[in-house]
Amino acid sequence: MSANLHDILARAARPDKTAMETPEGARISYGELFARAGRMAQALVDLGVEPGDRVAAQIDKSPDAIVLALACFRAGAALLPLNTAYTLTELEYFLGDAEPALTLCRPAQLDAVRTLSERSVESLGDRGEGTFLQRVAAVREELPSVKRKADDLAAILYTSGTTGRSKGAMLTHENLSSNAQALVGLWRFTAQDVLIHALPVYHTHGLFVATNVALLAGATMIFQPKFDADAVMAATPRATVLMGVPTFYTRLLDHPGLTAEATRHMRLFVSGSAPLLAETHALWRERTGHAILERYGMTETNMIASNPYDGARLAGTVGFPLPGVSLRIAEPDSGKVVPGGDVGVIEVKGPNVFKGYWRMPEKTAAEFRPDGFFITGDLGKVDAQGYVHIVGRAKDLIISGGFNVYPREVEGEIDALDGVFESAVIGLAHPDFGEGVAAVVVRVPGAAIDEFAIRQALEGRLARFKQPKRVFFVEALPRNAMGKVQKAALREAYKGAFAG
Repeated sequence: MSANLHDILARAARPDKTAMETPEGARISYGELFARAGRMAQALVDLGVEPGDRVAAQIDKSPDAIVLALACFRAGAALLPLNTAYTLTELEYFLGDAEPALTLCRPAQLDAVRTLSERSVESLGDRGEGTFLQRVAAVREELPSVKRKADDLAAILYTSGTTGRSKGAMLTHENLSSNAQALVGLWRFTAQDVLIHALPVYHTHGLFVATNVALLAGATMIFQPKFDADAVMAATPRATVLMGVPTFYTRLLDHPGLTAEATRHMRLFVSGSAPLLAETHALWRERTGHAILERYGMTETNMIASNPYDGARLAGTVGFPLPGVSLRIAEPDSGKVVPGGDVGVIEVKGPNVFKGYWRMPEKTAAEFRPDGFFITGDLGKVDAQGYVHIVGRAKDLIISGGFNVYPREVEGEIDALDGVFESAVIGLAHPDFGEGVAAVVVRVPGAAIDEFAIRQALEGRLARFKQPKRVFFVEALPRNAMGKVQKAALREAYKGAFAG
């Protein structure tokens, strides 16, 4: 039997059941969803996409973005979803590295993106417009699903690190299907569930966790183009589940309509992609009577751990490893497992763990132990009850609003500006985004560059979530005896910058 994720999801579908409700009020059945995926898969093949090829997509969220994912799986291609905030400069790197057979972009950017690739580039809009959708409309027959093995690529998701350029995490059909199957059981999803889907679909949380779990369960998604507190509250009486990032919950807590009565029909609130403050957890329970279920995952591993559906959901923890996932805490350098309760680096192994980094065999080898455990880079511990606690990161990666920000990339852009001698980029606690990006800058002697000039210069160079929300100036950066910038000291010095 084929391990193709498309086929696994299609087998679970009831054709007449509603898969999605669009913002315009239209209902898309499972039968219509998979039939359109078949026609879209044929359009991919007509454009020269073959099994194993990459299909890059920097497109706005719409039901067709989900259809595209299914079509890529069906055609045996690997989907390469890209953040819509990436600039053309950033996009050029991804296209050059992944060499996709086809790139899909927003209609307004078609001409510009075509200058970046020698392969096919088409447009796909969020309202049924675009050159690619014109091709789909002309297709009359559905492409039969291509057989895939469990370890064949289903997607490549680029993730930032603290050194080098962004890395393409290679996710297989088994990585995605096994994780969805584990979560459906763990979170008790059924065909009676209605999920409010307000997450972006270029990120593993919205594209794979929320979508695959809903589709595999045969549930209905209320598909919203972006998070809007009013829209979420309006949908809540018809829904049973909300998956979000901490920002969703802090903004909903500011909404006057959030009450225990308004959330009476809901059975589950899930939070991930960034740490949830214990204060937010407590306030949510007080206002609604519900305990948010916090889980833990990353691009390379899908979901690793989750607080229990039944049992205590402890604030400040991410619960227990998922079924089939092995987790241990080890010394970062030696890999020796530490005693229970001690802090170390979190390492994991299981069918959820990615195949490796695209065209980076040395980097892949460095991130795995000889026995196959993946080194996450997150520091954590397991308490006496078995709950996993994330206590920090071994690297300086910043997670702002659920998105990874790689400090060295931002520093490179700042350091290139006239009047800047050097910079250090750090993450600081932020009430809305979990962490806010901040830059500490040393000016060239006599230079007059200020915060406004730096932030303005970065607008066309970096995605908005990477741009510093604050810029501070110092005479010199703190360094240790080896000359390394002491970012911990900077985080301590400016820790209250986003408070209040």
